[in-house]
Amino acid sequence: MEPANLWWNAVNRPTRNSGQIGRAQATAGAGRHGTAEARRQPRISPATAPRTGLARALSKLGFCSRSQARELVATGRVRLNGGVVRDPERPVVLGRDHVDVDGQPVRTAAKVYLMLNKPRGLVTTAADERGRATVFCCFAGADLPFVAPAGRLDQASEGLLLFTNDTAWAAGITDPARHQDKVYHVQVDRVADEALCRALTTGVTVEGDQLAARWATVLRHGTRTSWLEIVLDEGRNRHIRRLLGALEVNVLRLVRVAIGPLPLGTLAKGAFRHLTAGEVRALAGLAR
Repeated sequence: MEPANLWWNAVNRPTRNSGQIGRAQATAGAGRHGTAEARRQPRISPATAPRTGLARALSKLGFCSRSQARELVATGRVRLNGGVVRDPERPVVLGRDHVDVDGQPVRTAAKVYLMLNKPRGLVTTAADERGRATVFCCFAGADLPFVAPAGRLDQASEGLLLFTNDTAWAAGITDPARHQDKVYHVQVDRVADEALCRALTTGVTVEGDQLAARWATVLRHGTRTSWLEIVLDEGRNRHIRRLLGALEVNVLRLVRVAIGPLPLGTLAKGAFRHLTAGEVRALAGLAR
């Protein structure tokens, strides 16, 4: 496991051409104005390195959630470069500044990518202010660094949910501009037909939001209920429930069965597993 400050050293490590660049800059400086090439040479320094707030930095390092980090900072358990800091927004340069929690240095955790078959009734958060059970109870006893959900499912929904401590990867997976397909199996309280499927793909406006499915089809039906397959390429809050509700259709069950190329498969309810390297790359490929 490498310390976070190795990033700063790697960025500033001399290259094979560094001596040539230095000589070229020295020669340019001898002239009245110097060359255009010398003027274009970027200078990487701590002053120009990207900064982030202290609480967010702890989250990006995979130590804890941002809300947990705010609490740690507020209670004086976090030191920045040797001094106690109580401002969660204090700027930090990852790889240069030294962050300690309870006297122990915080180092970048190994990247972890997980998929969970979320059971119904759990909320997708690290800590719920109302005391409800959360998806993190599914990881109890597992030897994992802090991970955060990459996307969400509401309390009544089930199925595929991703977790990671790789914030850049998670941002790509959840970016609404990527239009990544998510597939849901939805049980409704009526015998569905093609007319309902057409209405779902045509869409409706609900409280100013245009809600529509990219694809909808009937999987099967009984005498009173049906199962639909609904594909979304964007995800607004409670998108499917609000869309069906506007069409006067009630949702009985909602299960996410795939995200992009990744199917839920036979993963048991409440169980999780690590993604393979190929699965991580496949999902990242969709995020480009």
